[in-house]
Amino acid sequence: MQRPYFEQVDIQNTKKLRALLADLPPFVPAFFRGIEPLTSSRTRIAYAYDLRVFFDFLINELPTFRERSIQAFTVADLDRITVTNLEEYMEYLKYYVQPDSEELRDRTNKELGIKRKIASLKTFYNYYFQKEFIKTNPAALIKLPKTHEKAITRLDVDEVAKLLDIVEDGGNLTASQKRYHDKTKLRDLALLTLMLGTGIRVSECVGLDLSDLDFRNGGIRIHRKGGKEVVVYFGDEVEEALLAYLEERKQIIPESGHEQALFLSLQKKRIGVRSVENLVKKYSRQVTTLKNITPHKLRSTYGTNLYRETDDIYLVADVLGHSDVNTTKKHYAALEDERRRSARNKVRLRRD
Repeated sequence: MQRPYFEQVDIQNTKKLRALLADLPPFVPAFFRGIEPLTSSRTRIAYAYDLRVFFDFLINELPTFRERSIQAFTVADLDRITVTNLEEYMEYLKYYVQPDSEELRDRTNKELGIKRKIASLKTFYNYYFQKEFIKTNPAALIKLPKTHEKAITRLDVDEVAKLLDIVEDGGNLTASQKRYHDKTKLRDLALLTLMLGTGIRVSECVGLDLSDLDFRNGGIRIHRKGGKEVVVYFGDEVEEALLAYLEERKQIIPESGHEQALFLSLQKKRIGVRSVENLVKKYSRQVTTLKNITPHKLRSTYGTNLYRETDDIYLVADVLGHSDVNTTKKHYAALEDERRRSARNKVRLRRD
């Protein structure tokens, strides 16, 4: 029996994490077992990459651990690291050289990258400090770098309409692109209409199976981060695009193991995240060259439109699957200010 897509992804991520843990100190797997109930498999993989960078820093930059084998580190070594060492680590993260497939590659991190890696380290130290494996917690004394908020990139209403028109007629695609476009037009239109009409994540979109569609109630079953299963509802435009694609989908014989996938690649396999990113880029470049449109920007576009129509930030947070409404408020703060401004003349103090 074929496993659901999200289970397949978790299995792949588990295998990848085990391979990464083999290149980390022997005491580290206990940390990953401890955080497993609270994190997704993708988050744990990110932590593993971040910790590898940290131990490489200790070996390459600190005289105390110079030339030490990564397998020789013990949990007691964490007590030998000072706040100053961690401040040096933050500076190191701006630029360092790291092996990659037997090659040395330059690595750089800006504010957000440094913030994430320090946050990973704080979680790592907190685990061992709370378990009383270590006596000190210098990571708790390090302040996360301040990040400058960027304006959210989203498509305007007319740009959304133009994008979907281009998907339908091919726009100014090259001759080579148009040959493929004829084969994927209905799929691409259904996929982009679905993302723009529901705000689902690209990972949720590619994970959809045929059995996840419910046209009677106008909903799709998706698996959110952390494995939570929810139903997201769609409107008439999304339904029309999906039904048109499904007529074409019936004529395709998928490769073995991909029979249940809703969206198929030209190789008749479940379409991947990278492929969706590429097709979004291909079409959006004909709409705007000033905005870097990604699948996540389509999600932001939906959130913006929903908030403008409803003025309900809690509804937007729920539909987008934000566990904390403050996350939603942060993203749509500009719209909240726009709404507050619109109220300035609503209440009259004196009648004319």
